[in-house]
Amino acid sequence: MTRIWKAYCQASLILRVTIALMLGVVVGLVGGEQVAVWLAPLGDLLLRLLTFLIVPIVLFTLMVGVNQSREGSAGRVGGKVFGYYLISSTLAIMVGLAVATLFSPGSGMTLDESASFSVPENPGVVDTLLNIVPDNIIGAFAELNMLGIIFTALVFGIALLKMRQSERQHAMGERLYGVIESLNEVTLKVMSGVLHYVPIGVFAIVAETVSQQGLETLLSLGDMVVVLYIALATQLLIYCGIMRLFGVKLRTFFREARTPMATAFATQSSSGTLPLTVNAAHRLGISKSIYGFSLPLGATLNMDGAAIRIAISAVFAANVIGAPLDFISMVQIVLIGTLVSVGTAGVPGAGIIMIATVFAQVGLPIETVALLTAIDALVGMGCTALNVTGDLVGTSVIARSEGEELQEEFVEEAPAAVKG
Repeated sequence: MTRIWKAYCQASLILRVTIALMLGVVVGLVGGEQVAVWLAPLGDLLLRLLTFLIVPIVLFTLMVGVNQSREGSAGRVGGKVFGYYLISSTLAIMVGLAVATLFSPGSGMTLDESASFSVPENPGVVDTLLNIVPDNIIGAFAELNMLGIIFTALVFGIALLKMRQSERQHAMGERLYGVIESLNEVTLKVMSGVLHYVPIGVFAIVAETVSQQGLETLLSLGDMVVVLYIALATQLLIYCGIMRLFGVKLRTFFREARTPMATAFATQSSSGTLPLTVNAAHRLGISKSIYGFSLPLGATLNMDGAAIRIAISAVFAANVIGAPLDFISMVQIVLIGTLVSVGTAGVPGAGIIMIATVFAQVGLPIETVALLTAIDALVGMGCTALNVTGDLVGTSVIARSEGEELQEEFVEEAPAAVKG
């Protein structure tokens, strides 16, 4: 038994996750819902373990990153992060509209008038911005208010940096920084242990999802699913072009990105995959001062996959009612979709909320959302994987723009390879 476990741990993580995905599909199709019920707790455990790591990962990584920033670089990097995410989300919606217009999903379908869907409340952009400043730090941590956690880490990280730069408080600041840096290393050590469980959890989640969705759902709305994945692949090719433009080696990038991509695909959670995305950035040799800020923020705000989903869903709905979108409606979708992707950040069921909000703004029937919920899991898997990929692409590009070199190979024994 010990020998088997040792061989399992020594095998490549992406190999284990890939095998887990394939086995999950087979077991889900053959075993049915009965098997899925037995496996569900294993999948829930993975989600709990990843969620368990989110607060310490964001808090300690960002505080350490702020204190490793070069003088005057924090504001510049922050501007690049926000700029990239805004442009990336807008581009994703445009890609979705272009691909959907080309393939026209939903043409020939008719709307079931009896279909109904209760639209969840959209908190709006203003409330989301106000939630950046939590009225209770403990509450922000307990509720996993990502923007609130990021704000807390930034404020205390900057205060700690000022202490270390002060003559009177320098010694105290250095001692406190040493403690936080140690806590960050402990968190990474815990994460390395959780990584061994990831393939098991992925297997269980995929088996449960496939058993519940089955092939009938995929076939009934197959054109919508196929068009969406074509758009996701198109956006991925655009990522590759951007990375080549900035000198990011694709083989090096995907060597580390494939594990968080596969996990995001299975779990459908950008925030839940954050520990793995941080680990990938660490292994790529990107400095904590960059990925400690860009990845937590990206998991909350940057949703390229969801943006593509908004665009394709809008074209699908317009085709179902026989009223193809005109140019003005497409411009509205680009503008509203980009803003809504921020306004619904961190809300459960964010994808459906975004779609319903955009539909209401451009005059599309909300009833069509009920059709789309039938394939929510199938499209959500691909969209979440692209969300996570987009975060890591942006982080890598920004790192290169700051003059950093991505590591060709990761050496476990040399943590100093991560630039500070």
